[in-house]
Amino acid sequence: MIQVDHLCKYYGPIKAVDDISFAIAKGEIVGFLGPNGAGKSTTLRILTSYLPATSGVARVAGFDIMNESMQVRQNIGYLPQAVPIYPEMRVDEYLSYRAKLKGVERSVRSRRIEHSLERCRAREVRRRLIGTLSNGYRQRVGLADALLHDPPLLILDEPTAGLDPLQIRETLHTIRDLAGQHTVLLSTHILSEVEAICNRVIIISRGRIGLDSALDKLGDDTTMVILEARGPADKIAELMRQVQGVLRVAHTPAGDGVHDFEIRIHRDCDPREEIFKRFAQQSGWALRRLDLRRRKLEDHFVDVVLRSEERARVA
Repeated sequence: MIQVDHLCKYYGPIKAVDDISFAIAKGEIVGFLGPNGAGKSTTLRILTSYLPATSGVARVAGFDIMNESMQVRQNIGYLPQAVPIYPEMRVDEYLSYRAKLKGVERSVRSRRIEHSLERCRAREVRRRLIGTLSNGYRQRVGLADALLHDPPLLILDEPTAGLDPLQIRETLHTIRDLAGQHTVLLSTHILSEVEAICNRVIIISRGRIGLDSALDKLGDDTTMVILEARGPADKIAELMRQVQGVLRVAHTPAGDGVHDFEIRIHRDCDPREEIFKRFAQQSGWALRRLDLRRRKLEDHFVDVVLRSEERARVA
């Protein structure tokens, strides 16, 4: 559905998108993650033919974004971060106007409007002025607009920005209901949203892709034991390295003779009982905390951002 090859975008001397490549298959819901200023919105604007790329190639639904931009737009529903809706129009008037602009045939126009309002849970406000709606309902109207012409691809840029927790929950539920019928590319910097509705994540930082993986494969081959103990740090670390399954041990002082340890272990290993037994055999050592923690999306996100910052410092 989307094929991106070596895409770059400069704003003067600033490189906002730095040689990125990725592909998205039909039916996927992909989270496009990154910190503020990472290049997410710029990439989406390029894919929607709103901005030209400086270099590189991208195809959407089989059409080139530069040379076949009209065909690209006919195959996408785009919800920008700031929904461009007319506050003086009523919801159904606005959607009828948008349907005409999108070339929806008169014979199916009313049906498509009804369907979009139903899918986005906005039927109850159809006769209200858009200017009187809450931010949550404005987002729903924007999403209904994106669905009007039944596009195979939806590109959603920060669809929950500015919403309260209940509105965020309802918006994510609506997007999740679109799975199977539409391919969705969802841009956000909120990790919990991706974990809630996406089956794949692409993380971008400083214009570069740092991770592209299915969510169910993010656990990698290792996990971590979090240990807090009072005692000689070097001796505790050496004892932990002798435990079966331990790959590496790192520690930092927490004060008052207490040290925090991060013990990287094989993913299928749980050495907590063995660690407890070894501590019990040592006099004068105190075990204060012993937790097993699987790597989460947040850990991968932080790793990508820190690596990109380190590259920037070196450069």
